[in-house]
Amino acid sequence: MTHQDKIQTVEALERMITIKGSANKVAAEMPGVSSATISQMRNHNWENIAEEMWRKVAVYTGSSSSNWNFANTINSQELLKFFTDSQAHSLVIAVTGKAGAGKSETAKKYESEHKNVFVLSCNEYWDKRWFLRELLAKMGKDHAGLTLPEMMHKTTQLLKGLENPIIIMDEADKLADNVLLFFITLYNVLENHCGIVLMATHFLEKRIKRGAAMEKKGYREIYSRVGLRFIELEQTTYSDVEQVCRANGIEDPAIIRSISKDCDGDIRRVRRLIFANKRAA
Repeated sequence: MTHQDKIQTVEALERMITIKGSANKVAAEMPGVSSATISQMRNHNWENIAEEMWRKVAVYTGSSSSNWNFANTINSQELLKFFTDSQAHSLVIAVTGKAGAGKSETAKKYESEHKNVFVLSCNEYWDKRWFLRELLAKMGKDHAGLTLPEMMHKTTQLLKGLENPIIIMDEADKLADNVLLFFITLYNVLENHCGIVLMATHFLEKRIKRGAAMEKKGYREIYSRVGLRFIELEQTTYSDVEQVCRANGIEDPAIIRSISKDCDGDIRRVRRLIFANKRAA
């Protein structure tokens, strides 16, 4: 990274610290980056900071020199509205869309620009304890030595003490049944105190509706708590692809048309095609 890249990274880091409230909270969300390293960056003591650390912080803050520029697609605009409403009014919302619709990228952007936003990238291997561990880490808190009930109490008390917190559970369809049902407990304790957004592919909607129809334990409760509604995102349009291309330096209409034709409505695919075109150029 050049000296200018490092300056931009520190500037982005300062903005994120302002939003999150403290350098420790920011450090807690960056795997492999300590609060001491962040302090050294902020104080311009850069001699002993490895390039790998600079790259990690640059990617996390969105200041990477190879950084991907966010574009306001139809879906991203809708998602940002949903996040805003959920956070302001402590609403529980379920949003579904095909893979590559831009859900994760939009959630990360919202998290980086607002206080008390906690995006969890869910995984199949999570159990209840791991879920709470990730949530506590997002809040910059330690879970060491705590039992599961103690972790739950600490998490909910912290959230209740925040102004308009929101939990965005990305790829919620990956969660095992016992963790997904844990959502009910979380909702019951945090009702009217915290917004919750479930984001997933259409598989989650089918799974919940099927479970509710079969009277499977907990599924009717989940369906009720999301308002008996799953908000479906739109298909990616040519206009969306054009917005993404132009935001990332592709202006040639012929190339944009080619990318749109080849991407199959997948923003991740759009990204790869843009980088491929840049390399070829």
